[in-house]
Amino acid sequence: MRALAAAILFGAARAAAAQCAPDNGGITLPQGFCATVFADDLGQARHIAVTQDGAVYVNTWRSPYRKSAKVPAGGFLVALRDADHDGVAETVRRFGEASESGASGGTGIGLHKGSLYAEEGERIVRYPLAEGGLLPSGEKEVIVDRLPMQGDHTMHPFAIGRGGALYLNSGSPSNACQLKNRAPHSPGKDPCDELDRRAGVWEYDATVIGQIFDGAGRYATGLRNNVALAMHPTAGLFTVTHGRDQLHENWPERFDALQGAELPAEAMYRVAQGAGYGWPYCYYDGRLGGYFLAPEYGGDGRRTERCADKPKPLASFPAHWAPNALLFYTGVAFPERYRNGAFIAFHGSWNRPRQEGYNVVFVPMDLNGNPSGNAEIFADGFAGAVKTPQGAAHRPSGLAMGPDGALYISDDQRGRVWRVVRN
Repeated sequence: MRALAAAILFGAARAAAAQCAPDNGGITLPQGFCATVFADDLGQARHIAVTQDGAVYVNTWRSPYRKSAKVPAGGFLVALRDADHDGVAETVRRFGEASESGASGGTGIGLHKGSLYAEEGERIVRYPLAEGGLLPSGEKEVIVDRLPMQGDHTMHPFAIGRGGALYLNSGSPSNACQLKNRAPHSPGKDPCDELDRRAGVWEYDATVIGQIFDGAGRYATGLRNNVALAMHPTAGLFTVTHGRDQLHENWPERFDALQGAELPAEAMYRVAQGAGYGWPYCYYDGRLGGYFLAPEYGGDGRRTERCADKPKPLASFPAHWAPNALLFYTGVAFPERYRNGAFIAFHGSWNRPRQEGYNVVFVPMDLNGNPSGNAEIFADGFAGAVKTPQGAAHRPSGLAMGPDGALYISDDQRGRVWRVVRN
């Protein structure tokens, strides 16, 4: 029966491929792939989750930097279904707290043991789902409450392991733990007190309600902001973290404009319990392949003290591309080389002389979670003619895989979702 079900799903995916949009919904893909616009105008669509029966769930939010952004009426969570397998969702339903005020919503969303988990403001909540249903079959429960909401990075993406461990991002409230955030020549706090509750990953139990966020749950530290957080199928927890900003703007006598644009790298790590990854004292230079002391702590682009023992990234990417989602591909619909590899959605830079990112990158990986080839751009063209946060047509923000192996990509600029298949 399982083989028959898989064959039916795969056949549906092949049928949908024949109906892909002529322009792939405005994006470019490698030869042999095509896309439909699965849904549009959902608001600021962040992360995605897809059930084994093909129901698609999207978390949306109201960005504090886009107060004029359109907020669709209804709840901040969106449920979608494509019943006729044409690659476009005919059913779109909203639920959760009302999103018009922007008080709720968020980035994180996931599935575990028949329930939908979602970030809702300062909480992670759980909704029961009935088999074959679309909307929740009961009232929500609060899993983790009182998440930190102050400062720069207030999103709480998460990943749930098979055993029920919930790994939660708590991003830094500042750029570099300065006495005055983002101010020229302001020194760093030493020690950095922000690390007590921020700039790391926290672990909770996805099966227990009523947990309260505190410092005791910290799993790993020194990770500035982990929007791209995911479980590898065999190798544990991974992140691609957002690097710091303003090396040149705040320290022009130590870093020129080119260094400010090209440093530091966005870095991929296998997240180990108890490990520290350097922020705010150190940053990773992908060009030189090593860590260097941050200027807030006396660094000048050459000094390495305090940084020698930091775990080296598995891979690094250009500065300021803003990794917003990570997905390990476990399906069989894509060619064999994609199996267990990493797709990374880069939201796009705001502070490079030539704006970059705004794409989805693929990194081949082996079963042990190690890169087995060079990174390559898989999907591009999201931004259109203007690659700026304000002018981009779309900005990749979420990734998910359907039961038939299709790849879903969300956009938090105008709320589009693409479904990518082989043709």
